[in-house]
Amino acid sequence: MELDPTRLLSRRDALSMGLADHEIRALRTSGGWRTLHHGNYIGADHSDSLDARSTHRLLIDAVLPTLSDKAVVSHESAAILHGLPLYGIDLSRVHVTRDRRGGGRTSKGVVTHCSPLGEVVIVDGFRTTTLARTLVDIARTMSLDTAVVLGDVAMRHGASLDEVAEELERARRWQGIASARRVADMVDARSESVAESLSRIRLHQHGFRDVELQVEVRDPRGRFLGRSDFGVTPAVMGECDGKVKYGKFLRPGQDPGDAVFEEKKREDSIRDTGLQVVRWTWSEIFTFDVVVDRIRRAIVRAENSPKPTASVRPGKLR
Repeated sequence: MELDPTRLLSRRDALSMGLADHEIRALRTSGGWRTLHHGNYIGADHSDSLDARSTHRLLIDAVLPTLSDKAVVSHESAAILHGLPLYGIDLSRVHVTRDRRGGGRTSKGVVTHCSPLGEVVIVDGFRTTTLARTLVDIARTMSLDTAVVLGDVAMRHGASLDEVAEELERARRWQGIASARRVADMVDARSESVAESLSRIRLHQHGFRDVELQVEVRDPRGRFLGRSDFGVTPAVMGECDGKVKYGKFLRPGQDPGDAVFEEKKREDSIRDTGLQVVRWTWSEIFTFDVVVDRIRRAIVRAENSPKPTASVRPGKLR
C-alpha cells in the first residue's frame, strides 16, 4: 500500500486502510513520517519543506476534527487563515472559540476560548472568525506591536472601522478591551510593511502623534519627486529601511544596486527642496531613542532653515 507523504494521515484513516498500530509506529520510528498532532502524521520530507504558515494550516486540519463542530478557528489561527503576518505569533497551538460564556481551556496543541460569537466566515473550508473579530481578539490578548502589525494588514485586507467598532462593542466587558481599543485607534491600512507599522508605534510612543503616512512630495512645478514613508512634521520626512526595502519592489531584471542608487537620487531630490530626511534601519526600531535624537535634530534644522519649496500630501486615509 502506497501512502501519500504530502497528505495528512490520521490514525483512523490508516487503520481503515488496513494498517495495524505496529505498522503505524514503524512509519514514525523509521523517520519517514512525523507526528504533527496526536494521532495525525505527515511525511517527514514534506514536513521539512513547509513554511510556518503551511505547517499551522495542517495543524488546524488535524485538530478541528477532534473538537466540537461548534468550535470556530480564532485568534492566532484565524490570523493565519486570513493571511495576516506571522510577526509575534506562537504557531505551536491551534486557537478556537466556542460560542458560550465559560469553559475555556488549554490542552496539548489546542487553546479553546469561550465568548459570544457574531458573524462567522468560511476560510479555506474552516469556520473562522471575521477579519474584524480576529483583529479585536489579537488586540485583546497579544502585545501592542503584534496587534498593530496584524491590524494594519487586516485593514488593508478589507476590515472596516465600522466592523471593528461593532466587535469592540461586543467585547466591551471582556478582558483586554482597553488594549483592543488602543490598537483600534492606531491601525492604519497605509502601512506597507512590518517595519513601517513598528516604526509608527515607536513614533507614537515618543510623542509624535500627528505623523502622516506615504507622503507624496512634489517640487514647486508639481513634478512628483517621490514618496516618503512618514511625514513626521510638515518639514521632516522619515524613511525606514526594512529587511526587504530594496528587494521587494524591484522591477523585473533590475539589479538591487540600481534600486539603491535610484533611492539615493530620490532622497537627494527631496532634500534639495529643503525638506529634512531622517532614515533608520530595522535594528534601530528596537533602540528607537537614537532615531528620536536624529528626528529632533532634524526638527531644529528645519526651524532654522528657509521654508521648504516642496508640497507634501499624505497618502489616502485608511
